[in-house]
Amino acid sequence: MHDDISLTTGRVRRVLTERILPAIYSETMPLTLSWHELPGEPIAPAQGLALDYQPTEVGTPWGAAWGTTWFHLQGQVPAHWAGRRVEAVIDLGFDVNMTGFQCEGLVYRPDGITIKAINPRNQWVPIAGQAEGNEVIDLYLEAASNPVLLDYHPFLPTEQGDILTSSSRRLYTTRRMDLAVFESVVHELSLDLEVLLDLQEQLPAGPRKMQVLQAMDNALDVLDLQRIAETAQAARDELAAVLAAPAEHSAHRISAIGHSHIDSAWLWPLRETIRKVSRTCSSMVELLGDEEEFLYGMSSAQQYKWLKTHRPEVWDRVKKAVADGRFLPLGGMWVESDTVMPSGESLVRQFLYGQKFFRDEFGIDSKGVWLPDSFGYSPALPQLMRRAGFEWFFTQKISWNQQNKFPHHTFDWEGIDGSRVFSHFPSMDTYNSQLSGEEVAKASRQFREARLANNSIAPVGWGDGGGGTTREMTGKAKRLANLEGSAKVRWEHPNDFFDRAKAELPNPPVWVGELYLELHRATLTSQHQTKSGNRRTEQLLVEAELWAATAAIRTGAEYPYEQLDELWETVLLHQFHDILPGTSIAWVHREVVARYAQVIEQAEALIRAAQQQLAGEGSTPIAFNGAAFTRNNLAFGQAREVEAVPVSAVRATAADGGYILDNSVIRVAVNAQGLIASAVDLATGRETIAEGQEANLLQLHQDFPNMWDAWDVDKYYRNQVTDLRELDSLELSSREDGSQVITIARSFSKSTLVQELSLAPGSRTVQISQSTDWHEAEKFLKVAFPLDIRAEHAIAETQFGYHKRVTHVNTSWEAAKFETSMHRFVLAEEPGFGAALVNDSIYGFDVTRDAKDAAVTTTMRLSLLRAPRFPDPETDQGLQAHRYGLVIGADVAMATEAGALLNSAERVVHGAHGVDPLVSVTGEGLVISSVKLAADHSGDLVVRVYESLGRRASGSLLVNAQALSAATASLLEDELAGQVLELSDGAVPLKLGAFEVRTLRFALAR
Repeated sequence: MHDDISLTTGRVRRVLTERILPAIYSETMPLTLSWHELPGEPIAPAQGLALDYQPTEVGTPWGAAWGTTWFHLQGQVPAHWAGRRVEAVIDLGFDVNMTGFQCEGLVYRPDGITIKAINPRNQWVPIAGQAEGNEVIDLYLEAASNPVLLDYHPFLPTEQGDILTSSSRRLYTTRRMDLAVFESVVHELSLDLEVLLDLQEQLPAGPRKMQVLQAMDNALDVLDLQRIAETAQAARDELAAVLAAPAEHSAHRISAIGHSHIDSAWLWPLRETIRKVSRTCSSMVELLGDEEEFLYGMSSAQQYKWLKTHRPEVWDRVKKAVADGRFLPLGGMWVESDTVMPSGESLVRQFLYGQKFFRDEFGIDSKGVWLPDSFGYSPALPQLMRRAGFEWFFTQKISWNQQNKFPHHTFDWEGIDGSRVFSHFPSMDTYNSQLSGEEVAKASRQFREARLANNSIAPVGWGDGGGGTTREMTGKAKRLANLEGSAKVRWEHPNDFFDRAKAELPNPPVWVGELYLELHRATLTSQHQTKSGNRRTEQLLVEAELWAATAAIRTGAEYPYEQLDELWETVLLHQFHDILPGTSIAWVHREVVARYAQVIEQAEALIRAAQQQLAGEGSTPIAFNGAAFTRNNLAFGQAREVEAVPVSAVRATAADGGYILDNSVIRVAVNAQGLIASAVDLATGRETIAEGQEANLLQLHQDFPNMWDAWDVDKYYRNQVTDLRELDSLELSSREDGSQVITIARSFSKSTLVQELSLAPGSRTVQISQSTDWHEAEKFLKVAFPLDIRAEHAIAETQFGYHKRVTHVNTSWEAAKFETSMHRFVLAEEPGFGAALVNDSIYGFDVTRDAKDAAVTTTMRLSLLRAPRFPDPETDQGLQAHRYGLVIGADVAMATEAGALLNSAERVVHGAHGVDPLVSVTGEGLVISSVKLAADHSGDLVVRVYESLGRRASGSLLVNAQALSAATASLLEDELAGQVLELSDGAVPLKLGAFEVRTLRFALAR
């Protein structure tokens, strides 16, 4: 036979697009329309229903950026439509390619109950399954005119990303607000043809492909294009046989779960996410009622809490669907957070607060962690997931790698301590599946464990900006349940998928270490004030818990459970993977910075109140140490009268236009350009700075990635660099504590900065406090430290430990890691000597390795500021503050201590007496991470300790209070079966493995 494939497929596409889809609605009639445009922020639904509405008509422009317009739709079903399915069809001016990224709406009944949402791919509202005729239609539509920011030419700078700068011009024009008769047979025919058209595109040449093509030709031969509704069933009959042909026995199995990855903020503010969640959930519970087999899953306890707080009418419907086992809370986290930058305690609280909400509201625990879209995954996560009680981990983002294809889809992921968690990546490489033929075929074709297993997950629905699963997707799922030439698709709870996958793969392949995303590397730097606020509030809340717990146990003060919960929930929310990484619009980051300031103020107030309670009334200055290490002879959790400090412990001398600082531990030479020319460990005479080079060298790069401006830095940025050597001034001064300060001022391009370089008595750390008035565009600011150290690895702190990365680029995997993450320190070390960089608000760095005449230089550079123009054209503009330091002669223990001390300030209050530590630990490498009262309000004391040096450790933990019993607990603070500990005079013995995190729970005498 002749090859007529293109003729058939072209015919099907045109008939489907131009005749069948328009015929899904046959008879229509316009609804009467009135409206009310709100001048400001959204209002509660009850207020919206009570507004004064004025007549308008379809075709009228509406909606300034970020505005809300309420529409009132009225009409009557014609008598002759009796017995037919009737729907309202609403087009607010949609672009079907912008689902979740433009205008949306939520439809209400007059009593305030939501029906469902409308969006570009979901424009219908149910009226009657079988109309009686003459029914009165009375609907209210809350329409949000969100501007399109990620347009067909993406990444263009725009002022629309903040309500303070956005346009007042109306952005949309209504096109349709009708009552219509829904022709279900025509709708089913459209899905038949779409599934088969997609299927044949993926099939190889052969009988099945030809049979599908012929069936589609036969169907169109009997379809009267002028009488679509009347002849649609005949066309469907021609397709029935090919749709009924069963899948092969070996067909790949896809576990579908309804999904709408709703970013808690991104190209919209937090207040709009609350409405996006309401809209999506309304549509999903409606779809659950229509489709018996359909299951829908949603993560993020925060989003459920928003429903409960702001949209109780939606919350009630969701809660019932959860109880029915159809609406599935997933993930067990407060939000789908970034996992690279949050502290270990923050990740613990993501799990603690997330699971607690699900337990309290639904009586369930999530069995797995659901994080499809975060920008890389910390190697500390496997242990934390397991110690929080999770059994599995799901993500997808690593499929976005630019260079190296990840080798597994189902595997065990091993973390820094050796813990493993069973993990899965969907082999169709998306978390917003439409169940297209290409996606389904890709899932089968790419699945990398196919020799031993045959299952993958498909999260199905419009996402990022919300929307969720549509009836078209559920219709495709029915056809793909058992279809020859296709994978088998069925709706299934992820728990059931993971149970089956574990049975199939009892010995899965193993990936060890971080899941590094070869993309979005600049998220470690963008929006510095957001990152600084995160670091600061994390530390303050841990300190607030310490002092509040100490005050409660020692003085009977009331422990501020509710205040701490509220503050933690705020910090956890802002760790969402488009907020903390700095990739949201200006509006989001403006609000985040203001909210961090509020959290800081409230946390400081809690700390002051507890410390004052502990110190008592008096005029003696009492110093408190909340850092996990001894500072100025003060142990962790201890307070006592302020001691006098020496005033001349650091010598400063002028030399060659610069200065030399010497504190008898290290000697640092700063040259006439304000650069560190030498840093010597006086005990060994060892020089830290590479010969002929200078440290603390600021470097400015051109920074214009190929796409994803706030997210990405591309490797070629290194090809253009300007060393900032020009100096405005260089001055020396002294502080009361005996430290010497060199002040360095520079101007460059449109920006200025001032550094204060200081050396304190007895310290190994040269500290730099930097204030930058930043006014650059598309630039990247780094500070370089070329070290005379032959380091095989860079050792960077991560949650509850550190992570080693090689400094060479032998393979493409190493070469791709040209920008990597740290927490409070990064260390370069060779046998016998090392140097560390510590910081108070920096997460990104890079390391390069150079050699000349067998002398290896390891250059570590901290990433300070960027200036991308999308999605926030004013990213990082204005004053920015950093503190960082060079620790000379450091090892891991020194770097850990120096980083902790830099991030926690000593506090002084006036009182009557000092305070003994509530908790103390002995054992080399053992560090206390947090001290708090249990989240269940029982009054039990919860202490978390971890091993910081990467080796086995022994010691003991002492509670300086009347402890009745002790037990090992999960990260959720649940006592573990059989884990009661021996308690002797308030002390328990400790034996921890490398990087092990241990949570201890003590019952105290009341």
